Amino acid sequence: MNVNILYIIIILVIVVGSVILHELSHGIVAYWLGDHTAKDAGRLTFNPIKHIDPYMSILVPVVLYILNAPVFGGAKPVPINTKNLKWKEWGMALVAAAGPFMNFILAFICFLIGHFTGMLYGSFGELPAFIFTELVFINLGFMLFNLIPIPPLDGSRILYAISPDFFRDVLMRLEQYGIFIVYLMIFFFSELFSHLIINGMEAILHFFYWIVGA
Repeated sequence: MNVNILYIIIILVIVVGSVILHELSHGIVAYWLGDHTAKDAGRLTFNPIKHIDPYMSILVPVVLYILNAPVFGGAKPVPINTKNLKWKEWGMALVAAAGPFMNFILAFICFLIGHFTGMLYGSFGELPAFIFTELVFINLGFMLFNLIPIPPLDGSRILYAISPDFFRDVLMRLEQYGIFIVYLMIFFFSELFSHLIINGMEAILHFFYWIVGA
């Protein structure tokens, strides 16, 4: 297997930048809604050490890239005290949605820049095309992965806000095991994850191209 070290470094830089902005979005929205837990924990920072999870932020994305699978992952969850948030579970849903929304915005901005400059299509060479392609796809991958409704992923926080009480109890019981369930699903059902995320990416890209009239 031919692995380009420069491309892996680029992937890591994009991943780190994307997860930092993802987590900052959670913390900033929580701060706006009255919870200072993330700020007090030092998470409202661009320091990658505060956000990176060695497994989900580095190992998983790099392995997925080497295997030619869609790159997705995550970071250390930002600490949130829902008791301090305005609108309680609805406030938490807004905090949770902020991270994937940031990844969506990043993907769209990079798509627009790459599309209108031609860098996305190789007009300035292979390397810029690779960078802009990965900026779009990695951020879409992060968005879609984090919207999966399994605790502690962001999708579960959004689902919690709209669920009846009995299902909220199920989600709360899953909380302590959720991250292990996510790891097991990635390991045993990686093809299913890849298939779902690729389909999601394609749908969003069609939307992007529709917006620019292409």
